[in-house]
Amino acid sequence: MPVSTTATASGLCAFVDASPSPFHVVRTVATELAARGFTELPEVRPWGGADSEPGVRPGDRYFVVRGGSLVAWAEPAQVSPGHAFRVVGAHTDSPNLRVKQHPDLAVAGWQLVGLEPYGGAWLNSWLDRELGISGRLTVRAGNTVREKLIRVDEPLLRVPQLAIHLSEDRRGVSLDPQRHVNAVWGVGGEPHSFTEFVAERAGVDPGAVLGWELMTHDLSPSRPVGRDLDLISAPRLDNQGTCYAGLHALLAAVDDPGAATPVLAMFDHEEVGSQSDRGAQSDLLPAVLERIVLARGGGRSEYLAALAGSVCASGDMAHATHPNYPERHEPAHRIEVNGGPVLKVNQNLRYATDAVGAGAFALACAQAGVPLQRYVHRADLPCGSTIGPMTAARTGMPTVDVGAPQLAMHSARELMGAADVASYSAALTAFLTPAAAGR
Repeated sequence: MPVSTTATASGLCAFVDASPSPFHVVRTVATELAARGFTELPEVRPWGGADSEPGVRPGDRYFVVRGGSLVAWAEPAQVSPGHAFRVVGAHTDSPNLRVKQHPDLAVAGWQLVGLEPYGGAWLNSWLDRELGISGRLTVRAGNTVREKLIRVDEPLLRVPQLAIHLSEDRRGVSLDPQRHVNAVWGVGGEPHSFTEFVAERAGVDPGAVLGWELMTHDLSPSRPVGRDLDLISAPRLDNQGTCYAGLHALLAAVDDPGAATPVLAMFDHEEVGSQSDRGAQSDLLPAVLERIVLARGGGRSEYLAALAGSVCASGDMAHATHPNYPERHEPAHRIEVNGGPVLKVNQNLRYATDAVGAGAFALACAQAGVPLQRYVHRADLPCGSTIGPMTAARTGMPTVDVGAPQLAMHSARELMGAADVASYSAALTAFLTPAAAGR
């Protein structure tokens, strides 16, 4: 059955619940792409198009996976080597608590699993929640190493809050990421091996496990909330909200191609700076784009020409104005949930938006018939950043930072507007399908 190209609130909830780790995000997206006729291309083989090689041909659809990152695109039926790209960027990772390399601890009669924060996790939000485990293992298979995805949706772990009676001033404690985020998972005796437990759940020999990237996830399902069910409560909306909207924008662009090649680029490791083999500072996106041009019969000159005519929308979630802390926001730039996509601007280039990129996205919103909101961070507070500035620097593309508004960013549970799912995806769809080539 063909996958729907319509982005919905219920679809986002299902997407998030299916994707507790970056590796699961990629698998979820790859499964949907394959159902729509996309072909996975291996990076380790040429894309020259000979009978013995995987080819990139006009009118076909492809994707590339590198760990927790993925790049997908649809080749137009009529394409020249220097044909420009329209890129929607996103990231697959979210702040959480991750398993240490020697996780087994025993303290005061409790058995603990050693955890450490990943990214800017809002630590207090992870307390007193039932947590499962997800990620990937590497396993010895003879003289080779293979990967195995793991997901345990059981209430294994809990990071307990300190009782109010033990707090010095009864206002809570300041959490030490070294001492206060280890999780309880048993009592009494010598600690059991957590990695052996995970290996058994994954159906592999514990002695064959060579490495792991394991992380916790909240077991409460994503769901609509509020009086009129017009809000979404879910984990990892930052930035799976963009992954989902961008996926459905790409699927819609396949059915209605514009004047540029539509591309979806989803990167791991944004929350820790993107400096890895598969982060936005890596060669992943430039290498894929150059290989597309080479497979079309072009060379370096055509590749540079294609980049010069391309534009990127760096999609990440945006701060809605918080009703309990309105003073923390720029007073002239109120952002509302269910108020439409957000254009993010920072004069010190924490966001990559310039006038060219802003114009491209504003036009896309107008063509999609959705309202556009404009966000500016308070000048007296440090501003977060995105994959936008590094994507612009790595490719030379004009880049615009955009998002959908939400509350509780970097919390274990986040909140966004249900109506913003469709409007955000519609704007990204229009961005990927420009009526005329160029900027």
